[in-house]
Amino acid sequence: MKTKQLCLQGLMIALVTVATMTLQIPVSATNGYIHLGDSMILLIGIFFGARYGMIAGGVGSALADLLSGYAHWAPFTLLIKGLMGYLIGKISDFSKSSEPKFFTTRNLLGAVIGIIWMVVGYYFGGAILQKSFAVALTSIPENFVQGGSGLVIALVVGYAFFKAKIYKYISA
Repeated sequence: MKTKQLCLQGLMIALVTVATMTLQIPVSATNGYIHLGDSMILLIGIFFGARYGMIAGGVGSALADLLSGYAHWAPFTLLIKGLMGYLIGKISDFSKSSEPKFFTTRNLLGAVIGIIWMVVGYYFGGAILQKSFAVALTSIPENFVQGGSGLVIALVVGYAFFKAKIYKYISA
């Protein structure tokens, strides 16, 4: 890994961690919180691809859990958010295109599939932690709100980044 790539990856991990920790809205149904970190995972996956999305999503989100007092969720978050970032980056086509476009079917599909995976992953993680699949069902609406909010923010910010052609200066 080149120095530039290592620095970018570290910055992306920090970005996800800080975005996750900056605004946390506690949710009683999940014993967790709604946050802005998903929007960063979506943007990183789309703009930088699967590898960056996976590492920043998994490590950044798990680190936020550890630092926010949700250490019991950190192993689940590492896997769930890591795979979320990977799926988004693998499905989206922004980073592979010679003529990039932000609003494409593949970018939106990658984001939606990543969010669905996050909801399903946290359902099973919650079922394991709470020892009840029925109780874990209560987390699904809040996780969809979290993912949907992240998608809206990612679309607005991502489009602004795209229009500013920032991708020309930050390519991995």
